Amino acid sequence: MPISKVATRALEIAVEQSGPSGGAPVILLHGWPDDARTWDKVLPQLHAAGFSTIVPCLRGAGATRFRSHSVQRSGQLSALAQDLLELADALRIERFSAVGHDWGARAAYIAAALAPERISRCVALSVGWGTNDPNQSLPLVQIRNYWYHWYLALDRGAELLRQQRRPLARFMWDSWSPPGWFSDAEFEATAASFDNPDWPEVVLHSYRHRWGFEPGDPTYAALEAKLNPTPQIGVPTLVLHGSQDYCNHPSTTLDRERFFSGRYARVLLDGVGHFPSREAPEKVAQAIIPFLRA
Repeated sequence: MPISKVATRALEIAVEQSGPSGGAPVILLHGWPDDARTWDKVLPQLHAAGFSTIVPCLRGAGATRFRSHSVQRSGQLSALAQDLLELADALRIERFSAVGHDWGARAAYIAAALAPERISRCVALSVGWGTNDPNQSLPLVQIRNYWYHWYLALDRGAELLRQQRRPLARFMWDSWSPPGWFSDAEFEATAASFDNPDWPEVVLHSYRHRWGFEPGDPTYAALEAKLNPTPQIGVPTLVLHGSQDYCNHPSTTLDRERFFSGRYARVLLDGVGHFPSREAPEKVAQAIIPFLRA
């Protein structure tokens, strides 16, 4: 699909827009380590259902670039949510559905919490709301799963990320789902996005900031203040989680109803790992289309 560039305050965001003209807009946000290609097998079904889709590359990924060398290469989650809202502003989309996976899910949640008048539906894949707090209690299985979060806080982790970005990303793909779900060609098509010169610094800051190891960009201080304590989400929300997710254990999306004041549903996808939109696009589409239409 043709890629256009959309200017926001900090970024030139690479965006793919497709689907029927005039269809209800859906913005789909990828996770890490991933890119816009994660939605390729879901988009045709959304288009057939009448939705218009907008698929950006997140900051640090693909052809998205920072507009200035002086802008901090922040990967903090509030910045991702602000990018989403500013993208919609730039495209003159007043109200839209947000569908996100992994990092993209966290951005969609935050945008839904802080700007509910803009988000008509929120769909999150593989991530639960209320899981951004660095002081949260974690089960042992999830502490094991998060090894890379804390390894990246070390100088050795930073060196690994900078020097071996593709092998590290490939290791995550191999580790986070049951085997055999992707081909070498599929991985390489996405791994080109990790050649973005800002990718390592955005990733490092994201995980280091998430656990309090690095300060945030002061630009987003006001947003960060609104996220502590975790606010309730009133926007209708659907969570899809693979039963064989070895990155975020399925228990991390259980018992989250207290964080939602609006309609909330969770669907467990049997036999699916961390990348549902790639591993089970039919199941994902069948779950989200009725929800977006409701």
